Amino acid sequence: MKQTIKWGIIGCGNVTEVKSGPAYKMTEGFELVAVMRRNLELAKDYAERHNVARYYNNADQLIQDSEVDAVYIATPPDSHYYYAMKVAEAGKICCIEKPMARSYTECKEIQDAFNNLNQPLFVAYYRRSLPRFNKVKSLLEENTIGNVRHVSWYLSRTPSDLDESDIYNWRTDAKIAPAGYFDDLACHGLDLFTYLFGNVKTAKGIANNQQNLYSAKDCISGSWEHESGVLGTGLWSFGTYKREDKVRIIGSEGELSFSVFGEVPVKLITRNNTEVITIENPTHIQQYHVENMAKHLNTEFQHPSTGETATHTAWVMGKILGQI
Repeated sequence: MKQTIKWGIIGCGNVTEVKSGPAYKMTEGFELVAVMRRNLELAKDYAERHNVARYYNNADQLIQDSEVDAVYIATPPDSHYYYAMKVAEAGKICCIEKPMARSYTECKEIQDAFNNLNQPLFVAYYRRSLPRFNKVKSLLEENTIGNVRHVSWYLSRTPSDLDESDIYNWRTDAKIAPAGYFDDLACHGLDLFTYLFGNVKTAKGIANNQQNLYSAKDCISGSWEHESGVLGTGLWSFGTYKREDKVRIIGSEGELSFSVFGEVPVKLITRNNTEVITIENPTHIQQYHVENMAKHLNTEFQHPSTGETATHTAWVMGKILGQI
């Protein structure tokens, strides 16, 4: 008989309202039993609205709760290392929101801690579990575009009202996210490319602050090579006149194009045909990611996003940013 795994969430903010939190309640074999937020009233409000039994404003109390078997860390990345090491010390299962931590060094130390204790560690790079991206993976494996030569990703957006205000935003604070929105957003695509094409063996890039609206970088370009021989290039610019998000995978016999963040169709172009493939995302975007954790913990299934894969993504980002 499968054992029910009881979860607690540290940091029950916006990301947990629809994207992730409900998935822990909906998944067979999982139960959400506790949440923590520094503001006790907000923690209570979340618990009451989502029918969660217990709430805390102290993370240690949640981690040490004997009814909690596993902890989902959904705080900003500057505290991921601190909480993850506490969860490891407590000997509990852990899932960390992306990016895994502020640097490759922190990620490596977290991963080593869980490895040494033989404790499961997952990271919320949920695109590895989404049907639309697994369709892309299957099209590549079926050799629909021949031998893959190159992948490119262009991501841009206009500066937001928040960027141009004095209101604090951790996503553009260099102490938390040195490359700003690149840290928060580009990690998703770079992690996805590793899932599609295998590990990266070399990477480099240039990072700049063109707008001087905040302390973090706002324009980054990068290039990399996968161990499979696929070359990659990326440009991430957060001060342009419009939003754009397009990935092109070029092969010897055709190409695939799609968006990392937008729910636009996947387009398959070959010499004699163009096919448009529409696959909608689930209401709770992390649903399949969370369900795959349950499968990993209860069967022989291997979850596609672990501490090991996320640490490699952190290494790629660190190389592009010149931090390694």
